[in-house]
Amino acid sequence: MGCTLSAEERAALDRSKAIEKNLKEDGITAAKDVKLLLLGAGESGKSTIVKQMKIIHEDGFSGDDVKQYKPVVYSNTIQSLAAIVRAMDTLGLEYGDKERKADAKMVCDVVSRMEDTEPYSPELLSAMIRLWSDSGIQECFSRAREYQLNDSAQYYLDSLDRIGAADYQPTEQDILRTRVKTTGIVETHFTFKNLHFRLFDVGGQRSERKKWIHCFEDVTAIIFCVALSGYDQVLHEDETTNRMHESLKLFDSICNNKWFTNTSIILFLNKKDIFEDKIKKSPLSICFPEYTGSDTFMEAVGYIQSQYESKNKIACTSLLCCSIPSVTTNSSLTLPSFSSSTRKTYSLKRSRNLP
Repeated sequence: MGCTLSAEERAALDRSKAIEKNLKEDGITAAKDVKLLLLGAGESGKSTIVKQMKIIHEDGFSGDDVKQYKPVVYSNTIQSLAAIVRAMDTLGLEYGDKERKADAKMVCDVVSRMEDTEPYSPELLSAMIRLWSDSGIQECFSRAREYQLNDSAQYYLDSLDRIGAADYQPTEQDILRTRVKTTGIVETHFTFKNLHFRLFDVGGQRSERKKWIHCFEDVTAIIFCVALSGYDQVLHEDETTNRMHESLKLFDSICNNKWFTNTSIILFLNKKDIFEDKIKKSPLSICFPEYTGSDTFMEAVGYIQSQYESKNKIACTSLLCCSIPSVTTNSSLTLPSFSSSTRKTYSLKRSRNLP
């Protein structure tokens, strides 16, 4: 069967091809150019890091950016609520108020008609607010690890009054928390401490991975993102596979890949704020049955880090590790983690290339 690409998907494909062409032609990088490859399994927070760098190192989001992300916020919000509604049936849960079934039907009808990117009508907004307040929906939300739900669902649904207002404009936080699947390669530029950074974000889903490996043999460093919060969840594309198991498998294939033998790797343990809350209720043994430690933040993160570090079998591949919250625009939090690590790997790369 053939498939038809949307205008947005076609534009992303054309942009990706142009970047690949430039990479092939870019044989010699300037002395102060730092080329970074951002990798990780789906939902690991790679695109959010790109947006954080845009806020911290550039001028933030333009008016056009805000306009572009507005329908994405609408879609992420109502799609999250629709996912919870669908899970109500899957999990066999009942609404606290049976009248909420009519509200649920209204929400799902809007999604099925693909009108999820449009501003909410007053009737739809009221239905969404009533649904989110329902005790049955809240019980279903508390079991989110049992189905696929956007990490930012609660953030958006708690803000329904604001997002549904007639004069709504997305804030920086709203934009940072949006979720759009990355297709192909997206390149971002920024400068920090006299270094010019070129950051390449590529698709994390399985179908995207074979497209990019050969293009990045000469990168200064790989930033590999791990969603700590994914330890008790399964993949979107394969609901029999644990997300962290998939991430470990991908990390193994990257750090021991022939193309990256002399490439430094920065391991970003991402979404530590979500993990810190989750680990109190959901044991790490869900992902690692052999784990016998306590379900405290420090001990659990230490164990996860050791699992990734154990995959690095090549002695000449240096591995640095740091952990960051899922969403922050505070440069004091992000820059020490990001830039100091990349400067270390830049210096290491330069020293390896000296005669």
